[in-house]
Amino acid sequence: MEATKRLASVTNWTLACIALGVARGSVIRFWKRKNNPVKPKESVKPERSLSPAEKEQVLLVLHSDRFVDVAPQEVYATLLDEGVYLCSIRTMYRILQGNKEVRERRNQAAHVEYTKPELLATSPNELWSWDITKLKGAVKWSYFQLYVIIDVFSRYVVGWMVADRESSELAKRLIAETIRKQEASPTSLTIHADRGSSMKSKCVALMLSDLGVTKTHSRPHVSNDNPFSESHFKTMKYRPEFPARFGSIEDARAFCVDFFDWYNTEHHHSGIALLTPETVHYGLAESVNLKRNVTLQLAYQLHPERFVRKQPEPPRLPTAVWINPPANVSNTQELLTN
Repeated sequence: MEATKRLASVTNWTLACIALGVARGSVIRFWKRKNNPVKPKESVKPERSLSPAEKEQVLLVLHSDRFVDVAPQEVYATLLDEGVYLCSIRTMYRILQGNKEVRERRNQAAHVEYTKPELLATSPNELWSWDITKLKGAVKWSYFQLYVIIDVFSRYVVGWMVADRESSELAKRLIAETIRKQEASPTSLTIHADRGSSMKSKCVALMLSDLGVTKTHSRPHVSNDNPFSESHFKTMKYRPEFPARFGSIEDARAFCVDFFDWYNTEHHHSGIALLTPETVHYGLAESVNLKRNVTLQLAYQLHPERFVRKQPEPPRLPTAVWINPPANVSNTQELLTN
């Protein structure tokens, strides 16, 4: 380009470009851009965005000892119940992402789709899911067996037991005692499980049949057919305080007492509108959401520009929970009215 300019100063641009074999338009554009560079556009900060001080406050809360190992949605729900609103869950993630503090710590498995059992719960004590998982003992190849029964609608753990072996007789006693303790109506109750030996045992089947309880099973080798129990065990085993091994069965039971108390009464579950299982199981969801709504409306009055689409409102509690909803039913209400 410099040679073209020098030659053009002696003749003209057209002859210089022909002599050097370059396009005249390209040379003209090059020198125009060089002599009149385009100024970069100044970024405009949205009015509704948090100030640097507010972002720093959110980060301090997320880094605090109380919330350092807690997911943003759990922090949001806990603070909301205490009458505190800092920002949305998505904004918390953006702030953490800006500080390179967001990462996936689990490998996600892809499963092949098959024909699935279709089960529906519209209230507590309609559909229970139960399973058994192993807890490692102090010595290699030693395990304790944790039996857990969870209510699908509320995610409330209605019954659990730690034993030194897997036994259909123990499972039978646990289920019978849980039904009695929950005062559940056996004829309107369905109990779902996978195809483990205890789940398919004759004594459990006969006991459920005598009580009038409906039982269902997952398909072989398909854990997604029992998702609520599997998800619950994953929540437990990814807790920071979950030990690699338990020194004794008493240690395992002591851990489970604390864990299930936290899970039922303090854990804000994403599947039930960030409420605790106890709140949903015992019909307290409406009163909690009324309190949450007051906090959100106060936040809206202070900074309405931060809520772009609509006024904020608490997440809505699902009216129905499925294990494998039917593919040909787009609306749960449609199925309920048929």
